[in-house]
Amino acid sequence: MQNQFSRRDTLRLIGGAGMLAALGGVGLRASATNKISDTSVLIVVDVQNCFIPGGTLPVTKGEEVVPIINTISQKFKNVVITQDWHTKDHISFASSHPGKKPFETTKLPYADGQTVWPDHCVQGTKDAELHKDLSIPHAQLIIRKGIHAHTDGYSAFVEADRKTNTGLTAYLRERKLSTVYVTGLATDFCVLWTALDARSAGFKVFVIEDACRGIDLNGSVAKAWDTMKARGIKRIQSSDLA
Repeated sequence: MQNQFSRRDTLRLIGGAGMLAALGGVGLRASATNKISDTSVLIVVDVQNCFIPGGTLPVTKGEEVVPIINTISQKFKNVVITQDWHTKDHISFASSHPGKKPFETTKLPYADGQTVWPDHCVQGTKDAELHKDLSIPHAQLIIRKGIHAHTDGYSAFVEADRKTNTGLTAYLRERKLSTVYVTGLATDFCVLWTALDARSAGFKVFVIEDACRGIDLNGSVAKAWDTMKARGIKRIQSSDLA
């Protein structure tokens, strides 16, 4: 997991969902009310036109997270937003690999099975803009990821080569923020990897289920929840926040 970063690796990583997936995710959700404090931070992952229906890489019902995130963000003093922000010739695009079609895989220096995607979230385009209805004026930081032409990036913390840091870990530590709440798109990719890397960095991590939507490739959403649970990441609902 620490050396490669691709859709195939993601699915292999989360492949142990078996029993819990069959049970519909019973036991995954944290039941206690979560009290937000000054050391809490909300991370809003990739709520961009690209990932909303009508965009270049849409997540089904992705637009439904917008009003939920707008509401819960008001509870947080600290908010970070992320954007996928690719060069026009980005290595993750199928168009950069002659003969490859979107959602196929290819070998890259940092991954044997990198998924190649439709061209999406190109820097400076409307497709890459945050959704027009996302309203978090008090957000303190925007992290742009996948900005390097030769490296993909799902996580808000570490790029796909698993070496290039975005600087978010240092930022949170400098501000003495210790509890991370993750929302956004998509549950089983960028939300998953952001939550996993936050946990690896030593933060307490919650993922707010109803403020996320997933791609769900062959049950990958249920498997993602199982993976996060195994890593000590808690699954909650927006109604659990206090």
